[in-house]
Amino acid sequence: MLSELVALAVQQNRKTGCKMDLKLWQEIDQNESIPEHILKRMEELRQKGAILPEEKYIKRPTMIEGIRKASLLNKQVLDEVAKHIHVGMSTQEIDDIVKDFTEKNGGICAPYHYEGFPKHVCTSINSVVCHGIPKHIQKLHDGDIVNVDCTTIVDGYYGDASRMFCVGNVSEERRKLVEETKKCLEIGLAAAQPWNTVGDIGYAIQKYATSKGYSVVRELGGHGVGIEFHEDPFVAHVGKKGTGMVLVPGMILTIEPMINLGKLRL
Repeated sequence: MLSELVALAVQQNRKTGCKMDLKLWQEIDQNESIPEHILKRMEELRQKGAILPEEKYIKRPTMIEGIRKASLLNKQVLDEVAKHIHVGMSTQEIDDIVKDFTEKNGGICAPYHYEGFPKHVCTSINSVVCHGIPKHIQKLHDGDIVNVDCTTIVDGYYGDASRMFCVGNVSEERRKLVEETKKCLEIGLAAAQPWNTVGDIGYAIQKYATSKGYSVVRELGGHGVGIEFHEDPFVAHVGKKGTGMVLVPGMILTIEPMINLGKLRL
């Protein structure tokens, strides 16, 4: 029964990118309920006015293992890109690598045809913040930095990650930006502790980035992930401590700070 529902969910996601078959999650919910101590703590916080996630976004053990499997393949896809990326290749060649490796290993490229997106992965070069579209005519040049943003579906579950690549002889300014952005990610991960808030993540990232003279992209951010491509909450990379949605054990998020050279222009 479960395998049949998973197959239906995968087919639905492949066509539309919509959320997955509700019956499957109801069956998991019946067999793997949220622990009482977590529900009790949530209710206590709710009574105090805290923002709590919907229970469907608190992942159960079966879901977590499925998401872990999808995330592992997603990482392996990025590892495959790392083996082949070089000066002179087109971003379409990156898309081809992602498509071929993903499908060969039983996965689905979530971005393909999602809300009309025409490719299997996002490739964003230099000043393009995110969601760049691979093209045959777009080549990687010596000194470029490029973000490859990959989302993979395996058995109906989503894994989502991106990786920055320095192509050829990258300037010290660009290399430093990449290094400090990774540091922002690590700081954000450290702030993502049970019963902290989304605002704690944004605060920690913003504080570090601005201390280094960088600015943080505010219009785009991370998000929940796992049983849908994009789930609540939106994870801003700026924020105030103790604000926003509470991070309940079992939630799965992407933290993807987008850091720019120079100061923010309002």
